[in-house]
Amino acid sequence: MTPAPAQAIPAIPATAQAIAARAPAIPAMAQAIPASTRVAPAAGPAKATTHVVRAGDTLSQIAVRHGLRITQLRDWNGLGKDEPLRIDGMLRLTAPESPLPAWKTLVTRVTTAEANGSPAKRCPVPAAELRRIWVRYLGFDGRAHTGHITMRRSLVGPVQRAFAKLYRWRFPIMAMPPAVPPDRTVLTLGYECRFVAGTRTWSQHSYGLAVDINPRQNPMIRGDYLDPPNSRPWLARTHHWAGMMHADGAVPAFTSEGFSWGGRWKTLKDYMHFSTTDR
Repeated sequence: MTPAPAQAIPAIPATAQAIAARAPAIPAMAQAIPASTRVAPAAGPAKATTHVVRAGDTLSQIAVRHGLRITQLRDWNGLGKDEPLRIDGMLRLTAPESPLPAWKTLVTRVTTAEANGSPAKRCPVPAAELRRIWVRYLGFDGRAHTGHITMRRSLVGPVQRAFAKLYRWRFPIMAMPPAVPPDRTVLTLGYECRFVAGTRTWSQHSYGLAVDINPRQNPMIRGDYLDPPNSRPWLARTHHWAGMMHADGAVPAFTSEGFSWGGRWKTLKDYMHFSTTDR
């Protein structure tokens, strides 16, 4: 698919350097850990500031549960009068400093050094076939952030539309480059020149055909092998914690754009993984 024309896309800083320099701080790592795995302070648990939507939730139920008015929830989350709730979406339970800005995106080229690092790696896709897709996303702190993902240039349109849906559905993403968190396994990533773990077979990420969303909250499990290794609390997929993807929630943002989801695989489960090849 031909990348979306630049003139039709709202402006974002023109260079990667400019955006990286202005990138907002990464949400504190403690915010990414479900409340049930943290020790509450002696004075009692803090009042909830967000609510992740699950099947059956209504605005009226959420408002009553948290002692709020429906109008407050609509205003604080930019919800239209008849706009339905989306499973996996994260609602604010407190007034924001300012409304969420409109979603934006921009496409830039990728240099050989940015794509492959060292020519000795002999990556299977030349940099000319890749594009860096800048998107605005909702962070775990409930604020808008700017990040990028590198993908095959033929997938620019589908990837832009998928991230636009996630933003509209208020689905939170923990971190994207150019953020540099202490633990790189929390990053949402696309292209990476690497082999499938434990093999000499190129990963679908090496072809720019796959994306991993919130790896910690959506781990891969095969037998007793868990990736990332610190993600065991999120294996219980009946939970609806910030950043988790479910088949009736955030997953269709990508599957409706031609991606297959690793959460449907039989021999292993890869809840973070979306690819155009179902591999």
